[in-house]
Amino acid sequence: MALDVELAEVRDFLAAHEPFSALPPEVLSGLPRRMGLEYVRRGSQLIARGADNHHLHVLRSGAADVHDAQGTLVDRGEAGSSFGSITLTQGNPSTFSVTAIEDCLVLLLPEDDFHALCREHADFDAFYDAQRRSRMRGAVAELQVSTSGSAILRTTVRELVGRDVVSVVTTASIREAAEVMSDQGVSSLLVMDGERLAGIVTDRDLRTRVLAAGVDPDVAVTEVMTADPVTGSVEALAFEALLAMTSRHIHHLPVLDVGGRPAGVVTTTDLLRLEEANPVYLAGDVAKQPDVEGVARAASRLPRVVQALVEQDASADDIGRVVTAVGDAVERRVLFLAEAVLGPPPVPYCWVALGSRARLEQALATDQDHAMIVDDAVDEDGLAWFEDLAEWVTGALVRCGYPRCAGDVMATNPRWRRPLEQWRRELAGWFAAPTPDAVLHSSIVFDMRPVHGEESLHARLRQFVLGAAPGARTYLTHLARQAASHEPPLGFFRGLVLEKEGVHKDTLDIKRGGLLPVVELARVHALATGVAAVNTRSRLEAVREAGVVGDELAGDLRDAFEFLGYVRLRHQSAQVRAGLPTDNFVSPADLSSFEKRHLREAFAIVRSAQQSLGRAYQTQFVS
Repeated sequence: MALDVELAEVRDFLAAHEPFSALPPEVLSGLPRRMGLEYVRRGSQLIARGADNHHLHVLRSGAADVHDAQGTLVDRGEAGSSFGSITLTQGNPSTFSVTAIEDCLVLLLPEDDFHALCREHADFDAFYDAQRRSRMRGAVAELQVSTSGSAILRTTVRELVGRDVVSVVTTASIREAAEVMSDQGVSSLLVMDGERLAGIVTDRDLRTRVLAAGVDPDVAVTEVMTADPVTGSVEALAFEALLAMTSRHIHHLPVLDVGGRPAGVVTTTDLLRLEEANPVYLAGDVAKQPDVEGVARAASRLPRVVQALVEQDASADDIGRVVTAVGDAVERRVLFLAEAVLGPPPVPYCWVALGSRARLEQALATDQDHAMIVDDAVDEDGLAWFEDLAEWVTGALVRCGYPRCAGDVMATNPRWRRPLEQWRRELAGWFAAPTPDAVLHSSIVFDMRPVHGEESLHARLRQFVLGAAPGARTYLTHLARQAASHEPPLGFFRGLVLEKEGVHKDTLDIKRGGLLPVVELARVHALATGVAAVNTRSRLEAVREAGVVGDELAGDLRDAFEFLGYVRLRHQSAQVRAGLPTDNFVSPADLSSFEKRHLREAFAIVRSAQQSLGRAYQTQFVS
């Protein structure tokens, strides 16, 4: 009897919330017996990003937040909200995380039952289709500029799919596939196994894999197709689709609808035709250059792109991501050219970005910051090959407008080019003996992101850091002391303190005095909490959720960071317009009274946060 009462309560609960409320009574009555019940504590994950999910999660009580891959808050749900439909329809692993922000009771509907309800009840299916579109839009909102901005930053792939899918079945011959391509006037053809995308064949495949190889055109097209190709979503931005294609050196991208069915194919030509004077065209142009000189010519357009984005009123965060994406494209292309000259690597390796580019926060006036993680199987000859690679790439990046790091934080320095196990031992030593040099260099390593090569090497090193850092209290205290050492340029009476001498006399160093302290504050809190995020905004949000930083302070720091970054980009844009070299030194004479007032407020927020950090870690007792 008690069980029947409980099942009836679950049925009544579902009946009060969409989309279950629209189900027929007999279907609704049968659902509670098919659903599990789970208790999730505050701070625990219902669904983890990168993990597989096989249930629709319905909150019976409590609340949960959804974050995308960059840690951006996409959605927040309370009792009656449901999560997990994206993985159930688009496949695992999950690209979102769902975290309980209160203790939760969660009803779990198995994926087979979910799919059955979607097939049999159009309103149920339409509800989750709309939910998926909404959350996807939220996840990519950080890449979009204002309505006056560049078209490719606002255009979705759906808008580029201009014709129905052209396909053949897996039993078709190469000759039949070529005839379909000729009749339909297309340069690629999808190969279908029932409703499943089995592969893609392109006109290039017909030339290189059939004609040049002397293959009989009457054999099955599956013999020459690219099986299980990389795919995109119709909900993705054109910007994201093009970067995915250029990074993998592919020219045709099959795109799937929200149900996982092929919706068409987009090509690099489709994407680049949108608008040539934009960052995505620049990234695509970089990726196809045949030599370093071509990459350098393409990269030289970046300052003008930034100027245009500033004039279109894009946010500092938006622009930082665009500049970072172009920097990634330059580095990947140079690495590709280097490997073409030097030959294939002797063992797997991962080339990683460090600093602002690792955090997706790069602006103009930046130098090189990179490192290499090499597979432990490397021998002496292999180490020599990687040394040659580092020298080749670093020299090429100088020619592309990225000067060498004055602090020698580059893969050319053996300290920043190590096998994985040496990286682990070095970091363990830094944690155990936090000398000033160890604190300086290890803090750079914590802002690391893979750019090229075997990403699992980076993932393993990152996992070691996340496991070791929270327990290294003495080390974190030294790191906190460093974070508090970069004083904002704010005087006793909140007047702006200017550089007193040198070429930058009477200016504000807005990076060192404002942006850098926020980066370092967020880094300390993130490491102490075991937060994997690298982006500063994402770190602040994560430590706010963990209760390490209060809601108000986290919001203030986020807003201060955005404002300071925007002022810097406005300054650099003006320098580009005047034909001057870009830097981080802003003259108060060039600022409005509004900007000066808010700069003082931003610097005051940073100073207050530094003082709180110092008290928490008692940094006055370390030297």
